[in-house]
Amino acid sequence: MYSRLFERKSTINCKGNLIDLSTPLVMGVINSTPDSFYDGGNYNKISLALKQVEKHLNEGASFIDVGGYSSRPNAKKVSEEEELRRVIPLIKEINTQFPEAIISIDTFRSKVAEKAIHAGASIVNDISAGELDQNMLNTVAELQVPYIAMHMKGTPQNMQKNPTYSNVVEEIIYYFSKKIERINQLGINDIILDVGFGFGKSIEDNYKLLNSLDLFKLFKIPILVGVSRKSMLYKPLEKEPSEALNATTIAHTIALQKQINILRVHDVKEALECIKINQLLTQNR
Repeated sequence: MYSRLFERKSTINCKGNLIDLSTPLVMGVINSTPDSFYDGGNYNKISLALKQVEKHLNEGASFIDVGGYSSRPNAKKVSEEEELRRVIPLIKEINTQFPEAIISIDTFRSKVAEKAIHAGASIVNDISAGELDQNMLNTVAELQVPYIAMHMKGTPQNMQKNPTYSNVVEEIIYYFSKKIERINQLGINDIILDVGFGFGKSIEDNYKLLNSLDLFKLFKIPILVGVSRKSMLYKPLEKEPSEALNATTIAHTIALQKQINILRVHDVKEALECIKINQLLTQNR
């Protein structure tokens, strides 16, 4: 008799609605910051951010990821009060104007996560997997919302200062084996894994991870990939982030071939086109 024990979890519960991730979905990025690496300053006014949210949703985004703290390498620290000022009014306005939107709050601070969920967000996306705020995991457990746990070595301020691993894939698999156990013990039911491309990794580390994404399926939980326009793509090509859409599409295609579940992107339409073509390929093997 077939056992469900070995099935990979493919749904998350967002405010009582089961979201099916067996077909990959797209998360559109909204950075309400002045200094994000690609679109810093473009959406730091609510009116501008709402136009981009509408564009993301019209193009087919399933999630909107709102962040108010730039996590690019060497980013300036932002106070908790400033982060709240940037994200809470925006989340409330998105929730009012686009009530169908599933909003994720991109933060490593438990207070910001809590206030964002109460303001209308449904998911917590934590670049530190609870490492930068000891209250984060307990807060998410109390909120009972899906939790995106990302691996990062160090902090945004120092993560790219000569990061080293003996074996980056093995070390991150080991890290998640311990982290997921802890998260499960706290009663957080919906966990999404993010290996953290560009967060405390060399360019070579990033490509080793991209090539080995399928190994992370051993945890049997959904996997999110965030490579959109990152330096691992544009630096080897001697380009700028604004010129990295083609490279992003290639990386997305590779990730989809590894059977990941969510693409976190700046360009929703192009990401969904990748998903559609990949589906055609897998359906006709």
